[in-house]
Amino acid sequence: MAHSDISNVVLVTVDSLRADAVGAYDDDRHTPVFDDLAERGTTFDHAFATGNWTPFSFPSILASRPVFADTGRIGVDGVETLAETLADAGVSTAGFNAANGFLTSHWGYDDGFEEFEPFVASVGSSIYSKYLATHPTVEAWLQFATSPIRRLGSWLRGGTDERPFLDTSRMFDVEHAATDYIEGTDGPFFLWLHYMDAHTPYVPAPRYIREVSDGLLGTHRMIHAHTRTGLGWNVGERTLRDLRTLYQAAVRQVDASVGRVLDTLEAAGVAEETAVIVVGDHGEEFQEHGHLAHYPKLYDELIHVPLIVNLPGEDGGRVSQQVGLDGIPPTVAELLGVDAPDSWEGTSFTPSVVDDGPPADEPPADEPVVSVTVRGEEVTSQPIPRSLEDGDLFVSVRDAEWTYIRNVDTGDQELYSRPDDPEQATNLVSDPTPDQQEVIEEFDAIARAHAERLRTHDGAGDDGEVDEDLEHRLEALGYR
Repeated sequence: MAHSDISNVVLVTVDSLRADAVGAYDDDRHTPVFDDLAERGTTFDHAFATGNWTPFSFPSILASRPVFADTGRIGVDGVETLAETLADAGVSTAGFNAANGFLTSHWGYDDGFEEFEPFVASVGSSIYSKYLATHPTVEAWLQFATSPIRRLGSWLRGGTDERPFLDTSRMFDVEHAATDYIEGTDGPFFLWLHYMDAHTPYVPAPRYIREVSDGLLGTHRMIHAHTRTGLGWNVGERTLRDLRTLYQAAVRQVDASVGRVLDTLEAAGVAEETAVIVVGDHGEEFQEHGHLAHYPKLYDELIHVPLIVNLPGEDGGRVSQQVGLDGIPPTVAELLGVDAPDSWEGTSFTPSVVDDGPPADEPPADEPVVSVTVRGEEVTSQPIPRSLEDGDLFVSVRDAEWTYIRNVDTGDQELYSRPDDPEQATNLVSDPTPDQQEVIEEFDAIARAHAERLRTHDGAGDDGEVDEDLEHRLEALGYR
């Protein structure tokens, strides 16, 4: 049944957005738009992605299915997606993806969207843009060199210019497409926006660097940090701090863009009937376990993500139980009064975000969340595309307290008590207490069952060739 006051849903997914990058999860962060949504809505304290990177997470987010479960491949071909389900029920659907090559028609993500634009071709359309996408230091120099000119031009025009010099993240492409869609759509709609600014490389506009820092860290520090990492030099504490600041500035850049989309909802007169969901598809590592970015691991910096659900007129609050992102499709469907397909595996969050729902200590069901990754011989190797045949399968099982990880192929196990060991640095498997041994046995059975299920499918795990524009974009994101 639909929530009586909701006609539309906007789903905002932010690539590489870890939970502690948002002020609602960490008071030291500056994300005023997201924080206002959280203050007026519901914040899920323990929301977990089902994989360490986009192709492993999004089958849950947009189809409520585990990756590999149906075909042995990444993507959502052949499964009932959220957009298809809503479109079949007469809901208008649109999806705009800021050039993440894993979220394209090649892997079925256009299915059900009446309007769909991945903006991949616009990134790989020229040698110049391809070069900039893979050389963040050069892009940073251009930002630095042209920023005074842009500010002067803005002043002479008598206005302000929010736009960075180069939109290689495609943020404005997504934002403008969303604006046009909202202004031109009548009746119930579902709008999905995917932002890439917080994905490596981090090249935010200088104004956002100043906004999240002490004002002294500018574009020259961005150039220095990207130069050191790009050349493979040792990343010391200063460079790591600079990278974190750039990352937070990129998150704030997305935050501001979402604010402008919300302003469009207000101007169109539909804000009071539109639910807004904000979620990260996975997190980002800053050497917590020895690397940068999001290589194949299953620790919290990559799996714990923000999840905020804002329903106009509902007070919301905070939910402490763990939830998986496969609950997003049934939540959206329920809000719009559409029946969820039987094939979907997630449980709707709606009872936790409405005022007349059950008490906060009841739903959602306190079931452990399962996540997976596939690791080859080198942790830093992520070929295009990925399948179960690419390396060892890792499966994690976690609740609000414990993280259990199993390498299904070697039998290696890990167990961490996150309240006592938030960095997940002390593996308890070698000498567990009786209670810990009970957790190991319970979670190991879940991990084994999930792995067995993924390896029983009809597909051969071969996605075929990708086109040139898609391949260039994936390479620009570091996937080869």
